[in-house]
Amino acid sequence: MSSSNGLICFTNCLLPLEDGSLVERDLWIDERRGVILDAQKTFFLRKERPAKVIDLDGNILSPGFLDIQINGAYGFDFSVYQGDDEAYSSGLKTVAEKIVETGVTSLLPTTITQEKTLYPKLLKLLRPYSSPNSATLLGWHAEGPFIQYAKRGAHAPSFLQPAPNGLASFKEVYGAENLADAEDWLMTGDHERGLGVRVITAAPEVEGVMSTIAPLSKSGVVFSIGHSLASSAKALEAVQRGARLITHLFNAMPQLHHRDPAIIDLLAKREHLMPRPFQRPYYEMIVDGIHSHPNSVRLAYTAFPEGCILITDAMKILDPNLKDGVHEWRDGKRFVKEGDRLYLEGTDTLAGSVVTLDKCVRNFVRFTGCSLGDSIKCATYNPAKCLGIENRKGTLRAGADADLVVLDRLGHPLQTWVGGKQVWGKQ
Repeated sequence: MSSSNGLICFTNCLLPLEDGSLVERDLWIDERRGVILDAQKTFFLRKERPAKVIDLDGNILSPGFLDIQINGAYGFDFSVYQGDDEAYSSGLKTVAEKIVETGVTSLLPTTITQEKTLYPKLLKLLRPYSSPNSATLLGWHAEGPFIQYAKRGAHAPSFLQPAPNGLASFKEVYGAENLADAEDWLMTGDHERGLGVRVITAAPEVEGVMSTIAPLSKSGVVFSIGHSLASSAKALEAVQRGARLITHLFNAMPQLHHRDPAIIDLLAKREHLMPRPFQRPYYEMIVDGIHSHPNSVRLAYTAFPEGCILITDAMKILDPNLKDGVHEWRDGKRFVKEGDRLYLEGTDTLAGSVVTLDKCVRNFVRFTGCSLGDSIKCATYNPAKCLGIENRKGTLRAGADADLVVLDRLGHPLQTWVGGKQVWGKQ
């Protein structure tokens, strides 16, 4: 039942703040506008209190989770396009509607390396989308094809390529319209209040890639270092040119070595050594206990907690209710699912994951010893800040979207709200 004056007050709850703390405090939202309110200012201006009060029984009221690297879910693969725009859009809508059961209210559909003629169509279809009953699709994350052959993982080797002409090579593959300046790109589609995100994962050491980082960043594209053999020096140069993210840390990159710590070295504090202001990049981690050992997760977080972002890197068979077994993938290949472990049939090559983001949040507490509030921050505020949307998503600031997840004290989702409306509740 809606509120007669449009105002809702959540009470008897713990709110996760942007510093990772949990505080006992009420939260007001405007369900008609779908935004979080400053309670004091609202009462002063409107001279009324919320007509609807929801007692959360001491549970946690968190910003909705953001998953910025997810390859598919609920039987739909973001990388598979079979010539039918309507069917593809329907698959996107299905994922957006169902994934709210995991506490995710915003996601960034991710495509792995494709035959290059598919990119302009796929990325056009992956423009931001939102509906009243689903998670928000923020835009797109293109993982490949400008990645290192030796660190390709499950990416098809025949589709990998260099960028001999720098940015022109990127535009040829992705489509110039998809790499336009942020303002121009947002104006070409139906974007609610100008919200849209683009991320490209590439290997800076691949021919021509390094020169694209600065112009891409200037256009509003987040450049992420991944599937790469970059040395410590090469990775540092990429960050100095504008790279602001590391794709699934520890995976598809050189391991930490005392003579060249490579990409992992970017987590180390070095501001005091740099001649000009330097910002360490954010880094993603798949916290399923399979892609990275719990001790490695703890090591990274201890080195740079402010940069940590939890992701699922989930594949199309992500479904909390799906049983173990062999499942079809694409190009004639098949997955084998064993619990949270997912690998290509006949190999030991990991092929993304099937872990849900809420489980990553709970695992992270167990692996690192951090508080639940700190873990929530890594799935809300940190990814939003990395993408430059922290005024709208991943926060409980006044004016932000009222995308919320109610969690019990252990981090299990109980309710999910999008735009001020409840879209899911645990039965």
